[in-house]
Amino acid sequence: METSATEKWLADKFKSPLLRMADLAEVLYRSEDGLRVSLYRDCELSQRLNAARVKIGRRVYFRIQDVARILDEGVQ
Repeated sequence: METSATEKWLADKFKSPLLRMADLAEVLYRSEDGLRVSLYRDCELSQRLNAARVKIGRRVYFRIQDVARILDEGVQ
């Protein structure tokens, strides 16, 4: 599977295969609190982002590969 330009950019910028909540908020130009509220809404974006979510202990991360795919495909 080929790496998209978006995925490569995210990996280079954040130096990790996972994004923290603050990192994802920065990418989406939202505050962390605004992102949390958005993730609880019942819409396509929140469903797709929640599917990309990984919990490690109490911390929440998002897989770069999935986030890049969401950004590349766009959401209605």
